Parts: sequence; structure tokens; C-alpha cells
Amino acid sequence: MSASNSADRPVPKPGVMDIAAYVPGRSKAAPGVKLWKLSSNETPLGPSPTAVAAYEAVASNLERYPDGSATDLRQAIAEVHGLNIDNLICGNGSDELLGLLANTYLAPGDEAIFTEHGFLVYKIQILAAGGTPVVAPETNYQSDVDAILERITDRTRIVFLANPNNPTGTYISDEEVRRLHAGLPKHVLLVLDAAYAEYVRRNDYSAGIELVSGHDNVVMTRTFSKIHGLAALRIGWMYGPIHIIDALNRVRGPFNVNAAAIASGVAAIRDRAHTDKAVAHNETWLPVLTNALTDIGLTVTPSVGNFILIHFPKDDPRRTAAAADAYLTKRGYVLRAVAGYGLPNALRMTIGPAEANEGVIAALTEFMDRG
Repeated sequence: MSASNSADRPVPKPGVMDIAAYVPGRSKAAPGVKLWKLSSNETPLGPSPTAVAAYEAVASNLERYPDGSATDLRQAIAEVHGLNIDNLICGNGSDELLGLLANTYLAPGDEAIFTEHGFLVYKIQILAAGGTPVVAPETNYQSDVDAILERITDRTRIVFLANPNNPTGTYISDEEVRRLHAGLPKHVLLVLDAAYAEYVRRNDYSAGIELVSGHDNVVMTRTFSKIHGLAALRIGWMYGPIHIIDALNRVRGPFNVNAAAIASGVAAIRDRAHTDKAVAHNETWLPVLTNALTDIGLTVTPSVGNFILIHFPKDDPRRTAAAADAYLTKRGYVLRAVAGYGLPNALRMTIGPAEANEGVIAALTEFMDRG
């Protein structure tokens, strides 16, 4: 008799209890102070007004199931990005799509690779699927193509690449992504997680659309949670080869994207003016925050996203990331501790409204000046 058959209660399959549950950014500050939540990379501009109106319009039809294929949403994505609608699938956030990929293409004993400071959900989904996570070291907090390729074995089935990466904010060029793909066996799936692609303003960057279009083993995932301001509705989408889309459609839930999300997503992605405002706000504050915090003695990893990774002195026990986190929280500024990403002496800060950004600069200046 197996151990599970002899147990006195249901037992999860092997590996599940080895998973460290994902811990989201905190949402509370000290009592009595105004909260500035800068821990979850949410846009300070909020959603498009047209997306809000679309959301409200759904309220009169809540008794009806949504379109199980999210056709209107996929059509809007296809039109905005110049894609074939049949190559698109939508999900309950891009997290669901990452999980579907892992559960569809990983069997027990299979390996999947992600980078040293990559998104924690990759490891969770790999383990949940029964696969073996393999970590590739980064160089200067940047994905290292050679390190990834060196870890390819005959058991490798997926490579997860966040580009730009969260929480570091770094990216690798289109040329490097193509070099990575060229080094992969054809049966290995390259997953390009481009959650922050809209924020990137670098001539050598590509979200991966062209690479997906020309190959059978590449997909690109995107989200409405960041620049489109619809994090509460959980909308993700993926562009991939027809054979991969077909496989995922066979295993996803039949109504995995709700009606309010579909309607709001259609409106949001078509409101280019609102997206442009979000990009402009980020372009203004990204260098301001980076330069101001560098000037007071902190180290900021160069970022192309809507957040920055702030490193605190290693040799000063009074000015650690934990001490800074407590100091900021008392003043209402909630940043993201990233020890779970292997960065115990750093905090990640979402670029917020002007008042919040200026407040963090002032508070950290005071923190660093303390005797």
C-alpha cells in the first residue's frame, strides 16, 4: 500500500508542499498616514476612462456567461498589434497562461530553466507541473544567454525568459534573444514574458512578435495589469504558433476570462492616448528617481520598466533594506522587499504619482543622512 493510501487525510502529490507560496506586494502602511502603495508595479494613472465605462456597462448582464473564446478581446489585440487572431489566447492574467504552458509541456522529471532573479511564478508553476526548476545565473542582474544555454540538457523542455525582467528591470537585446533561441533544440519551448514591453524605449529591444511569427517553439505572453491599469480584472494574453494555442485551448477553463475583463480590455487596448500618457509619465520619472537616489549614495539597477531596484549599503547595519523598508512604511511609502528573489538588501519601487515619488526621495534622503 502506498503512503498516500495509508494516510488519514488527503495528501498532495509529491512536490506540492515544497512550493513556497507567492507573496504579493504589501498593501498597508502604518496607521494614521496616507498610503502610497509602490509595491506591485501598478500604474499611477489608473485605467482608461473608456475601460471603466465598458466595465460598468457589463453590470446589467451578469447572469450571462462570457464568450468562452474572448473573441472581441483577441480581435482588438490582433488589430492593435497586427496579429492573426487565431494565434492568440487570453487568460486570467498571464500567470494562468504560464501555468497552462508548464502543465501542458512539462511531465514529471522534465526540466525548465529560468534566470537567477526571474519572476517567482516560473518556479511555482514548474514545481506544480511536476517538473524540475533549473536556475541560470545572471550577470550584473541581467539574463545571461550563455548561462542559460549551458544548462540545456536532454531533459529541458521550457526556457522562461522575462524580458524586461522583474524585479531587476533589466533587459536583453533582440539580438541576444535570437541567439538564445538559435541555441535551443527545436523541441524546447522558449517563453518570452513581455509584461513590461510597452514601457521599453530602447532601439535594440523587441517583445518577441517577429520571433514567434517565424518559429514553432516560441511564444510571447503579455498582460493588461501594468500599463493598461486593469490588474484587478486579471487579463493576460499570449501570441504563439497555432499548434501551441490549440493545445492550451484544450486544457484551459471554458470561461477563463470574465465578461467585465473582456469588455474593459477591448476598450483599454484601443485607448492609445491613455497608454501614451502612461509611457510619458514613466519616461519622466524613471531617470529622476534613478539619479536622485544614486546621488544620496544608493545603487539603482538601470531599469527599462515602470519600477526600479534599489540596493542598500552592505556594510552599514543601520542602513539595510529592512531598516529602510520599516522607515518608509512608517511614513506611508510601501515598497517591495525582494529577499525571496535572492536580493535581501534591496527594495523594488514602482514609479508612482509625482507626490509619492518626491516623498520617497525625501524620506530616503533623511534615512541615509541619519547619524
